[in-house]
Amino acid sequence: MISIMTLESRPVAADRSVEVGWWTPLLAGPVIAAAAVRLALLIFLLARIGAGALLHADTSSYLIPGHNLLFHGSFIADGAPDLLRTPGYPLFLAIAILPGVPAAAFANVILSVFSVILVWRLGRLVFDDPGIALGAAWIFAFEGNSVALSIVLLSETLFLVFLLLSLERLTVFLRGCRLQALAAAGLWLAAATLVRPISYYLPFALAAGLFLVLARVPGLRWKAPAVLLVSVLPWLGAWQMRNWIETGYSGFSSISDVNLYYLSAANVTASLEHRPASDVIYGLGFGDFTHNSGQIYLEQPYLAQHPEQAGWNQAQRLAYLHSEAVHIIRAHPALYLRLGLPDLLKTAFYPTPYGFTRSTTPRAPTYARVIADQGLAAWRLILSRTQVHPWVFLENAVFELLLLGMYLFAARGLMRGDARTACIYLLLGTAGYFFAIAAASVMGPLTTTRLRMPVMPVVCILAAAGFRHKKATMR
Repeated sequence: MISIMTLESRPVAADRSVEVGWWTPLLAGPVIAAAAVRLALLIFLLARIGAGALLHADTSSYLIPGHNLLFHGSFIADGAPDLLRTPGYPLFLAIAILPGVPAAAFANVILSVFSVILVWRLGRLVFDDPGIALGAAWIFAFEGNSVALSIVLLSETLFLVFLLLSLERLTVFLRGCRLQALAAAGLWLAAATLVRPISYYLPFALAAGLFLVLARVPGLRWKAPAVLLVSVLPWLGAWQMRNWIETGYSGFSSISDVNLYYLSAANVTASLEHRPASDVIYGLGFGDFTHNSGQIYLEQPYLAQHPEQAGWNQAQRLAYLHSEAVHIIRAHPALYLRLGLPDLLKTAFYPTPYGFTRSTTPRAPTYARVIADQGLAAWRLILSRTQVHPWVFLENAVFELLLLGMYLFAARGLMRGDARTACIYLLLGTAGYFFAIAAASVMGPLTTTRLRMPVMPVVCILAAAGFRHKKATMR
């Protein structure tokens, strides 16, 4: 066995500190607190608004194919194979919702509370400091994004559990070079990607990172990236093969083509034509997600805009969306990149956890249209006006201050000298990947804090390290 301590690693004795357990009595505090705050919000919403507060416009697009897979053995929607969603969360939701919508939300809460333990475990492995690990668990127990999303029937919470399990195994590998841990990390990452396709390219980024970290460890330089990819890619390839066999579509999920056409390219077009982004999007035949599977290219609003495609199959329609979007973006690459920066800033700094205001203050005004048509500065101006609902203003102010404080302490935590260099690069690289996805998506008014969800455990761990800042020697 060998252990990686820095980028200039050399073989040394196995790192026995990897044998950190999965529980300590001190974890009872943040776990109970996390469960209490999530259950309190769940009960409050059920009592005040009803089960509808737990649903989202995207919920039906998960439930329809999941229900068909569970009861009919086919992952279909709208009478055709579903290419938009991958099977992980739809199947989970179809099972969890059998006793009712509140039961499915309660299952999400359990997963979110388990994430607190995973954050503690990850922090313990990275810093070898029980205080930092416990602090990270406490911070994540009250982190607004995870609290708000834990009760909404969306895929983020399940995805985060699988992602954290993968990062935990990757950290164990970096601490002790156990290839079986690396293989397990790949399996968890494959599960995460089958829940949310957003991590589709992450295995390649991690493999490249492993190659760089292990550049001076000849026995593992090629073996480690290969083990990771071999444990991930067959599962993803199997789903792509299913798509190709059933429809001729060779992609992993059509959500990438839908977002590219209806969000990225549409926002570029809106900027060029000085039109509201929402007008352009709906002018392209964007349908209503609320009561269908989300496969817009099969819906009547889309066919009304493209009647010539009535006889086309799914693969042909998706090829059209992709080619049209790529043509627009390639014609205006500078504008595309410029539009990505505000989206990145909104993802990183938008204060209110996703759906929180809408759920707790259903009559409060919404500002997505203003953000889309007038930009982030106009949204900030609106929040400062006195006619804004006072709860909305206070909520945004509080969450913004908390978020900025977390970032500041996270930056301070990066200056600690007692963390494993390779483990820190793993956390930063993973966070950077998701921020890069947010910047590249150019999603305009639909950019939300949902895209920030996978980054927040990293921020919590580094913020906890910042609270206990001290100078030490890098190991």
